[in-house]
Amino acid sequence: MKEIKRDFYLNQLIAGKQNGLIKIVTGIRRCGKSYILFKMFRKHLIDKGVNPDHILSIAFDDVLNEEYCNPKTLLLYIKSQIKDTGIYYVLLDEVQMVENFEGALNSLLHIENVDVYVTGSNSKFLSSDIATEFRGRGDEIRIYPLSFSEYLSSYNGDKYDAWRDYVTYGGLPLILSLETNQQKINYLKNLYSTLYLKDLIDRNGIKKPTEFDTLVKVMASSIGSPCNPNKLSNTFKSEEKTVLSSFTIDSYLRMMQDAFLLEKACRYDIKGKKYIGTLSKYYFVDMGLRNSLLDFRQIEETHLMENVIYNELRSRGYLVDVGLVDIRTRTEAHGMIRKKFEVDFVVNSGSKRYYIQSALALPSEEKINQESASLKLISDNFQKIILVKDNIISHHNDDGILFVNLFDFLLNKFQL
Repeated sequence: MKEIKRDFYLNQLIAGKQNGLIKIVTGIRRCGKSYILFKMFRKHLIDKGVNPDHILSIAFDDVLNEEYCNPKTLLLYIKSQIKDTGIYYVLLDEVQMVENFEGALNSLLHIENVDVYVTGSNSKFLSSDIATEFRGRGDEIRIYPLSFSEYLSSYNGDKYDAWRDYVTYGGLPLILSLETNQQKINYLKNLYSTLYLKDLIDRNGIKKPTEFDTLVKVMASSIGSPCNPNKLSNTFKSEEKTVLSSFTIDSYLRMMQDAFLLEKACRYDIKGKKYIGTLSKYYFVDMGLRNSLLDFRQIEETHLMENVIYNELRSRGYLVDVGLVDIRTRTEAHGMIRKKFEVDFVVNSGSKRYYIQSALALPSEEKINQESASLKLISDNFQKIILVKDNIISHHNDDGILFVNLFDFLLNKFQL
């Protein structure tokens, strides 16, 4: 398998060089964090003329480096390697294995000619930890599984076959090196049970692991469906015959988000310009892990495509909400009634905004009108887009809505 270029993340590491902050590379397990830092970034430094002896690399999950899990031993070793006033790049992998790693990293900031980069697994090194422990001294770089463009660049086949495999087995890099479908299935199922689930249960002291595992699977079966802890609690009562309070469910969902297993998209009232704290949507960060939870039984392309689009937008650095357009209309039978129209994604970056609908196919005028209905109700001038898997040429219709082929979007032939 040839090396996959992941320039989006590499460029973030390059941009953060010598900025006085700890560069903290986070993301779901096995998404390529260590490879990007220890292979790609290290190669960049050497290509730019950095002497290899000014790059100090330590992987704490290597038994040979066990002694450096002691913070004082680690700091003394790093200081002993600094021979001059030139910049030394310190690359630390699985840094959560160091005792009091927060103190050790903050101590490194006191050395003027040291530039620090670390990775951490989701078991003890979550985004919430970063916010708490480093308080503005850390620069987080979030790594996602392979985008479809990255996946296709190393896939042996055309984009249509690649899409089929991508929405089935996901974008964890190792998937591309496995030859058979059964190998991929076994890898994903083992990864979830031995790493993700165990990490979450051990880290959080979960006292109801069976119910927690069931909730993860419930979330996997309902991607793209509005829900909240109260609604999920009722689902457990009626379908699982188990009592799980909304408070516990909310806590469990936060754990899953902290572990980068799934992400929450909040509901946004487009006309009222405010967030609605009722129902939200949850999307899985990797489709292969999601499908493995359901034994690869629920492979509905409509929902999977929506999840892939969400992940693509997030991996490009956009903030993504679920839009709602609330209107009142008068009817002869019932007088004034309220109708709610959903917009799949409200996408924000600074002052820019896009409204995006996901449509697997638009075979008729009726279907086009159905997908366009919510967008036509939005009165502002931000771009309104429908992403379609149909093999179409990008075009605007008479309502100013832009129709874009899904692959043109995923393969960067169309840029927001």
